[in-house]
Amino acid sequence: MDALTGLIVGLQSALQPTILLYCFVGVFLGTLIGVLPGIGALATISLLLPITFHIEPTAAIVMLAGVYYGAQYGGSTASVLLNLPGTPSSAVACLDGYPMAKQGRAGVALFTTTIASFVGSLVGIAMLVVFAPSIAKFGLKFGPAEYFSMMLLGLIAASTLASGSLVKGLAMVVLGLLLGTVGMDINSGVSRFTFGSLNLIDGISLVALAMGVFGISEVVSTVNKIRERKVDGKITFRSMLPTEQEARSSVMPMIRGSSIGSFFGALPGTGASVASFMSYAVEKRVAADRSRFGQGAIEGVAAPESANNAAAQTAFVPTLSLGIPGDAVMALMLGALIIHGIQPGPQLIAEQPSLFWGLIVSFGIGNLMLVILNLPLIGVWVALLRIPYGVLYPAILIFIALGVYSVNSSTFDIVMVAAVGAVGYLLLVFRFEAAPLLLGFVLGPLMEENLRRSLLLSRGSLTTFIERPISALFIALCSALILWSLLGALKQWLRDSECGRRDLS
Repeated sequence: MDALTGLIVGLQSALQPTILLYCFVGVFLGTLIGVLPGIGALATISLLLPITFHIEPTAAIVMLAGVYYGAQYGGSTASVLLNLPGTPSSAVACLDGYPMAKQGRAGVALFTTTIASFVGSLVGIAMLVVFAPSIAKFGLKFGPAEYFSMMLLGLIAASTLASGSLVKGLAMVVLGLLLGTVGMDINSGVSRFTFGSLNLIDGISLVALAMGVFGISEVVSTVNKIRERKVDGKITFRSMLPTEQEARSSVMPMIRGSSIGSFFGALPGTGASVASFMSYAVEKRVAADRSRFGQGAIEGVAAPESANNAAAQTAFVPTLSLGIPGDAVMALMLGALIIHGIQPGPQLIAEQPSLFWGLIVSFGIGNLMLVILNLPLIGVWVALLRIPYGVLYPAILIFIALGVYSVNSSTFDIVMVAAVGAVGYLLLVFRFEAAPLLLGFVLGPLMEENLRRSLLLSRGSLTTFIERPISALFIALCSALILWSLLGALKQWLRDSECGRRDLS
């Protein structure tokens, strides 16, 4: 199916009233949680997973995706008005957006973030339409060995390219892989690591794990950090319109930011946050007057906002076409598809064309809804920022408990999510990133299945992973990533040791 035919199929699917309704619900909730600092798309998607069990798969994925890219829009509102990023990728918008607000140009900054987000999303959707089918065709050449090696590369890339310690990142991946082995072995029927509990026969619930690690732990960790801040001034539509000079100054940063975001969004372990920081760095480097940045430069708002929204769209490229999630949110999306009996990968476009193309078309419709929502409802979002956090966060915890209970009507799941939440908070305290854990948990069973299958076909020979060219390439990239990360850690250790000797002398 070519792209044009696919888009026609997607229009027929996405324009159904039910799909449009769930698309609107997703982008509205995404914008809402993006505006409110400290919650994030990951916790919200985890919270909504139980609801999706009761609706049609395409509508469920459209809604969850809307939450993800909708949060990129809303995240900049709190960044501009309060200097509090609603999402991690919106942190860069604080650098110039908040100074613009202090100068009385908050409306211009918010208008620019909305338009830049829309432009970035359109570029990202175009990249998704062009590259996802091509990558899927290439993926049809993969066997079990290639799938295992590719998943291994995705896990290593996510743990080594992400911020933080290499050792801690790899440790979290291994922990996720171990948690993925809990339950009944699908090949032998033997129970593994259940400790005699019938509640663990089917394994650890993805919903409980995601809600605990990213919901409860985030609420507990941020509730004491965020302080109430007063939103000054009233924003009118007239105050949001930029001058002709400001509009011209925003065009090229949006184009550059969209290109950077489209590239980094498809890479495992990078995503919207890295894309937004990278685009800001590029704009600062190419600017004629770098001193303007950090003082309210409109380019410093337009570029990162277009980048993080482009990245939010292209993050679906490896997830849908190869079944390899690049970050924790995409791992949840992958889990949601699997829960609905849909296996992402090269066959997805051929087997589920209405879902794949309907999802892509819904991205365009959802982003149009977001532009319509964001511009008139700025006053509503400002009012929401005045809600006391002492009221907001207990309500979130109650919804988490109700959501996890609704899956299996089991009190054990509530105990499980509370225990996982406590562990997740400790991981945050000791600066262990939870995202690699979720990636390992989702990909673990798939990796085990392909590992067993490849060893069965090769009669137990491990050389099958290096004898097959594509698999060998992935293994070589895995080795290069680990070596590069180890060298970087060694250089940092030597640098710290040298600084320590200088301080002593």
